[in-house]
Amino acid sequence: MSQSAITTPMPPNNGIQWKKMLSMDNRFMPPLFITLILLVGNVSFGILESYEKTLLAIVTSIVAELILGRIFLHKWPHLASAYITGISVGILLRSPLFWPYVLCSLLAITSKYVLRINGRHIWNPSNFGISAMLFLAAESVATLSIQWGNNLGAMLVIWILGSVIIWRLRRFHICAVYVVSFVALAFVRTWITGDPLLSEISPVTGPEYQLFIFFMITDPKTTVRSKKGQCIVAFMVALVEMLLRLDQSVYAPFYALFMVGPIALLIEMWLNSRRLPSSVSATFNTNIVNP
Repeated sequence: MSQSAITTPMPPNNGIQWKKMLSMDNRFMPPLFITLILLVGNVSFGILESYEKTLLAIVTSIVAELILGRIFLHKWPHLASAYITGISVGILLRSPLFWPYVLCSLLAITSKYVLRINGRHIWNPSNFGISAMLFLAAESVATLSIQWGNNLGAMLVIWILGSVIIWRLRRFHICAVYVVSFVALAFVRTWITGDPLLSEISPVTGPEYQLFIFFMITDPKTTVRSKKGQCIVAFMVALVEMLLRLDQSVYAPFYALFMVGPIALLIEMWLNSRRLPSSVSATFNTNIVNP
């Protein structure tokens, strides 16, 4: 046997494997960051109703994801999204009862598999679940609002961690357009209502809005694909939110995304469907001319 035919098995490159695991592109990084936000916030400011309720929301989301993924997709799904949904419900939902956390998580995960068009779910899961609970069970639930106040230290934690995630996902422009639009429209609200400008701007510095900005409106699965489209949608969310605020809606940001996000995706799908026949026709004609 020639020496060239002898192959020596190469040892696994553990350095590359560890580098991949620690990469910011790893799907486990956003869950780790949002977990750190939860721990820092709760230890410092007590933002949670209880760890038990948050854990209940997370477990419900994961179990629902496993069962529905197996039923509808015939495979075991990746659980990072379910974890983020569950922990978002645990952070953002407020209730003295346990059942809203279970029901909200079930609604959120179920929406991914039932409310689909062309194989794509059109609502951000946590936004759908929370909006549905606020609308259907308003007497039993509320959302995170003043638990952190506007404490600068808490906000810096979210800003830094959220910015790192969104920058790596190349979606920082969505956050920027939304914040700039919110502040600009605050001047309009002040002109209409006569309320102080700072009172109109201050909500965007609160913890509820930070989680909404970094982890909800930037969801890759439920945002349009083009950068220009993403900027337009971010502005439209801010605009609809302003109109809801003028109507005294307490949960304006959640309802605004609930309405604008799916409409934007449906418009994108419709536009893509109109482009497809023309491109197929052009290819067909080219093949006829140049067989």
